[in-house]
Amino acid sequence: MFTCRVTESIDPLDVFIMDRNFCVRQFLFDAADRKSFFIVRHHANFAYEALEEEQCAGEVETGQVYEQWITVIDSAEEKRKWRRVVLRLNKKTRGGDNQLVILTNLPKEAAGATLIAELYRKRWSIETMFQELESYLHSEINALGYPRAALFGFCVSLVAYNILAVLKAALRSVHGEKTITDNVSGYYIATELERTHEGMNVALPASEWAVFATLSRADFVKILIQLAKNVQLEKYKKNRRGPKKPKAGKKVIENGATCVDQQVIG
Repeated sequence: MFTCRVTESIDPLDVFIMDRNFCVRQFLFDAADRKSFFIVRHHANFAYEALEEEQCAGEVETGQVYEQWITVIDSAEEKRKWRRVVLRLNKKTRGGDNQLVILTNLPKEAAGATLIAELYRKRWSIETMFQELESYLHSEINALGYPRAALFGFCVSLVAYNILAVLKAALRSVHGEKTITDNVSGYYIATELERTHEGMNVALPASEWAVFATLSRADFVKILIQLAKNVQLEKYKKNRRGPKKPKAGKKVIENGATCVDQQVIG
């Protein structure tokens, strides 16, 4: 039922960028039938037939890109010709994957393989945003049991995220993209705002803030950049995540039972 409702909302020329949980055969066929397009990470259960060997298609920031034509069979036993794009990563993902396999029905003239790989990689930034909304800005408050209250709380978090994004942009303009992206924690920035804003409201009356409402955008940006120069980035440094613990692997013993107390490394 849910899939049908989603399908009905699809318009021609829509482009969906989706993770592997949406790599569902009938859903992709329905989307294609409605003249829309998709870029979706391949799910291991999704079968296809390769029509050619992988061809090198170029390189992006995170690795080498390959592509090949494949066919898939729909419910009417008709073959459809799609593309399979493979991004071989220079650095493994947190989950240990050394490559990303992506399926798409976009024509080559509309989007080359390297563009497909880059678009899918940017999808992760959206996922990161939602994670920050939930973790840093409390967008999902369990106590808000009424749908409208929950929606209002989520929208307030979106507004707060826009403010956080502006602050990060000011920091990037002064200290550089890589420094802020790799080293500065959004969590610590959000915590700083949460901890200090009430005190600032007490120390500074509302009249002191009125000047910012009349500033032009250019003047406001100048002030943000000036303030960003004075930020001590060490206070907001990310805590590096250690390596994942090895997963417990199953070991079959003679009577057919399994045990999971063995550690599999690698």
